[in-house]
Order: sequence, then C-alpha cells, then structure tokens
Amino acid sequence: MNADKQPLATADKNSVQQTLAENMGNKYIGKMEICQEIQIADIVLSLNGRDAGKRFLVLWTGDGYSILADGKRRKIDKPKKKNNKHIMPEGKTPNSIATKLIWGHQVTNNEIRRVLAQSLYPRSDKGGM
Repeated sequence: MNADKQPLATADKNSVQQTLAENMGNKYIGKMEICQEIQIADIVLSLNGRDAGKRFLVLWTGDGYSILADGKRRKIDKPKKKNNKHIMPEGKTPNSIATKLIWGHQVTNNEIRRVLAQSLYPRSDKGGM
C-alpha cells in the first residue's frame, strides 16, 4: 500500500465532511473545527458518525458536548450526546421553542420535528397561483 494514499473509508469520510461544510457556507479547517459557538435551541448538522448529514435540535450544551434530539430517531427521552467538534450550527429555532428550552420547560418530539421541518422548508408568505 502506498504511504501517500489514504484508506478508502477515511478518504470518503473526509470528502463528505468537507463537502458538507462547504455547502453550508462555512470554511473547512483541519478536522472540522468550525469556529462557531453552539447554543441551546440551535439547529445543527451532524458532520461525523452514522448520523452524518442529519439535522438536530440542541437541548443542552456545555463542556465541549451538546445533547441533541430530532424528535424521530433521537427522541427527547433518549437524546444523543455529541462532541461540538462533530456538529455545525445551521440556524436558530423560533422564539417559542427557544424560550421553552432555555427556561427548562418540556418540549415535545412533535414540536422538534415541526421546527426541523420548517427550517428545512420555510413557508413563503407569497400566495399561490
């Protein structure tokens, strides 16, 4: 095996990470050290792991880790703990959900799914045909 060639799995993983970061308008730096602060109620994109490319809502953050849920696969009852180096901020949630999370009130899985879907496909105020 050539010393300058990377194993296929590593090369593919790195190219996926770089493509994700570039498509989201952020600069790719080394091992995905995207220099943005992650806060409670942010919508983030997973960059590493089996959930790479999936979007989550930040329920809590601190000590270099965030607790994430998507309301579907990762529900409120069993959220995902993920290193902040492996996620990238994508947007903010509406004030109603952010206020609930900051004040420690219960947020439902349905609310999380709705927020993630609305941020992916925002409603337009323009009328139809």
